[in-house]
Amino acid sequence: MKPAPFELFRPETIDEALQLLADHQDADIKVLAGGQSLIPMMNFRVAQPEFLVDLGKVADFWGIEEDSDLISIRPMTRHADVKANPLVARYLPLVREAYDHVAHATIRNRGTLGGNLAHADPASEMPCVMVALDARFVLQSKKATRVLPAREFYFGPFVTAIEPDEVLVRIQVPKARSGDGFAFEEVSLRKGDFAISAVAARINSDGGVCRSAGIAIAGVAGTPVHAEAAETMIVGEPVSPDRIALAADAMIATIEFSGTATISAEYRRDLTRTLLTRALTRASSVGGV
Repeated sequence: MKPAPFELFRPETIDEALQLLADHQDADIKVLAGGQSLIPMMNFRVAQPEFLVDLGKVADFWGIEEDSDLISIRPMTRHADVKANPLVARYLPLVREAYDHVAHATIRNRGTLGGNLAHADPASEMPCVMVALDARFVLQSKKATRVLPAREFYFGPFVTAIEPDEVLVRIQVPKARSGDGFAFEEVSLRKGDFAISAVAARINSDGGVCRSAGIAIAGVAGTPVHAEAAETMIVGEPVSPDRIALAADAMIATIEFSGTATISAEYRRDLTRTLLTRALTRASSVGGV
């Protein structure tokens, strides 16, 4: 199929892009990043925007920088470039590990991190990782700039806190700290497919005792799930197999699992418990990746 008719804008600066969004905020306007999710939806006419703002020419939307205790990633940075970046390899090992599960090479070469995060597919890996790492998203409009934690960004499947006149301009991810361990676990039907269930985990420990944790789950609800129940069970406690089992069971009890024609709710529940156990076990050792 072909998309419904639309008008295309190709701004060359952030200000120009923001002005277009402000001028058309009452219309059906979409921002185009890598296009690996939006364009197929338009071709099937699931999405039929009147206006499309292609950010591909906005130079300020590309790149990765070190900023004190953060790594700042601009939204049009391609997945392949994030995966290969030395700052990401050194300071964001959970992001680097999770990328082994993200889509396929052709999609990673074209798709962008900002587009993926804003698309908000609940079975996607990177939104889950950003929730686990407590990343912050910088949103900008012509009127103001605001910063939202990733844990407050997702409202439902393909629904985020971005206002019609806003664009995501930075992804700020805290660097790994001394004592951090990380792990990402996923099962999908085929390598590169969206997750049936996936778990991203960060555990900071000292002398075998968990000092802090960030845990998130993808593929089991309408948004990435911040696994607060699991975090509560392990923070301040020695991280043992028994404690990890208690944390996994506590988290599973908070989720209402659903099934599909090919995957039962019971399978997804048991799978998620297993992935939680694996991820917490690996992350509980410093350098869990």
